[in-house]
Amino acid sequence: MTTVQTGIQPISTSRRVKDRVVQALVYLAFAIAVVPLLSVLWLVAKNGLARFDLEFLTHSMRNIGARDAGGGAYHAIIGTLEQVLFASLIAVPIGLLTAVYLVEYGSGGRLSRWISFFVDVMTGVPSVVSGLFVLAFWVLALGMPFSGFAGAMALSILMMPVVVRSAEEMLRLVPNDLREASYALGVPKWRTIVKVVLPTAFTGIVTGVMLAVARVAGETAPLLLTVFFTDSINSNPFNGPQMGLPLYVFDQAGRPTDTAIDRAWTGALTLILIVMLLNLVARLIAWWRSPAKRGS
Repeated sequence: MTTVQTGIQPISTSRRVKDRVVQALVYLAFAIAVVPLLSVLWLVAKNGLARFDLEFLTHSMRNIGARDAGGGAYHAIIGTLEQVLFASLIAVPIGLLTAVYLVEYGSGGRLSRWISFFVDVMTGVPSVVSGLFVLAFWVLALGMPFSGFAGAMALSILMMPVVVRSAEEMLRLVPNDLREASYALGVPKWRTIVKVVLPTAFTGIVTGVMLAVARVAGETAPLLLTVFFTDSINSNPFNGPQMGLPLYVFDQAGRPTDTAIDRAWTGALTLILIVMLLNLVARLIAWWRSPAKRGS
């Protein structure tokens, strides 16, 4: 009777121990990263639920004194939604077109290297610098008023590099076989990008856009310099100061009363819920528009 040699060597004890140790370290690092996040969420929820009611969501701070109870953040919610919307309308098309150029047209060129360099520089620019730039150019040089649109332009500067980098990585993950198959059928390059490349990378691009939205939704410094403060509802983002939730939290947290502090916690909770809701909607859209879903 002959013994069949399989060539598979048994795993040594030392390798098993090393594998277990590395696995334990990975779990420990995950716990270290998650515990502070859960702690912050629990703290905001515990302190913010006290004033999270219909009045807070439907009333502004107009005619509410420093020590008065009541009031809400309706004017700040409207401002944040409009500012993030206009920032996305500015940053997403520019960022996506830049990523398409870097991946599909400018690979290895001098212009693409310069663009990549400036995108990297913009990624590390402090948020207050974008606010100072819009303040100097839009408000001081051109004489435009403080407005939600000015704040949106400052936020778009912070969004662009995130959109470019995330979209660029997603486009690079699209297999070249799909492009070559489309070219073999005589489809022009621009149509291949629109009909093949972008739909394939759509889910990842949406995720990157939502990361950019989450990045700028809580920014306070650019809004301090471009939007200014108001206690009234201003639904026109092109004229006059317009409150935002980050500014609302900053303003209320600086007032020396318990009612104002409660409003600040609730404003922070509302901002977190808005970002979570936008992420949920984006994921539903990405799932609905995914190639696997459409193919079924």
